[in-house]
Amino acid sequence: MWSGTATLAFMAPTYDTLLYEIEDNVLTITLNRPDKLNAFNNKMRVELIDALDHADADDEVRAIIFTGAGRAYCAGADLSGGGSTFDRDVNEDGGVVNEVHRDGGGLVSLRIYECLKPTIAAVNGAAVGVGVTSMLPMDIRIASENARFGFVFSRRGIVPEACSSYFLPRVVGISRAAEWCYTGEVFDAAEALDGGLVRSVVPADELMATARELATKIAANTSALSVTLTRHMLWRTLGASHPMEAHKLDSRGVQYMGASADAKEGVESFLEKRDPVYSLKPSEDLPEWFHWWEDPEFS
Repeated sequence: MWSGTATLAFMAPTYDTLLYEIEDNVLTITLNRPDKLNAFNNKMRVELIDALDHADADDEVRAIIFTGAGRAYCAGADLSGGGSTFDRDVNEDGGVVNEVHRDGGGLVSLRIYECLKPTIAAVNGAAVGVGVTSMLPMDIRIASENARFGFVFSRRGIVPEACSSYFLPRVVGISRAAEWCYTGEVFDAAEALDGGLVRSVVPADELMATARELATKIAANTSALSVTLTRHMLWRTLGASHPMEAHKLDSRGVQYMGASADAKEGVESFLEKRDPVYSLKPSEDLPEWFHWWEDPEFS
């Protein structure tokens, strides 16, 4: 998770379960176990968190696209452990705190939630179990016509994970979330669109171009610092008890950014009818009050 400090990341990291590629300020993270339908395992968990740490520290990364290699996005947890796959007394995947095991998918979702950069899921195929729950804290989801989704936990004798009991009702509403989780049915991209899970459904051969077009609109036209602050303002006021909480936060943000070089550049470039050149960096220029929330402890 974000620690308030940044380290320079000049070289792209290499991973066993992921591809990490930056082009035109857009990072594409590809889940890369195509022979296993990109099934989620412990190594992928560790590498996803590390990839996000690198992305947050690298100011060249302005937006992040997640997708899958081959015909699936992520077919869920790797079930090669057989019937004991979900037995955490047998399979530790996130460490132990007070004899309670941390859910590995939840650690990834929490890290995405903490991310400083906007995140887009380009769902190219099956996204089941942790494959779909881990994309819920992403900002935007775009589906290929080939995409399929399933909150299949009740059909595996377990419960939703990856913080999805928090995120899913906020994304699609409680009734749709309950139906999908209670039945455990796998559904198509059209139903995902109808339920508000995805922003759009596009032909398979247009998926990445659509995602990149959206990511580039962010990367090429906006203040990186404005986007970082906006991302956290939007997500973290979802649980606010009163709009006054948002008003206090908005006021701080407007005061800080209004006096900044980026605000000056934004106005001057508009008046001069030219493209803006923003200078502020999330790695260096976040306000002192940025971490305004209290992170609850796991217990």
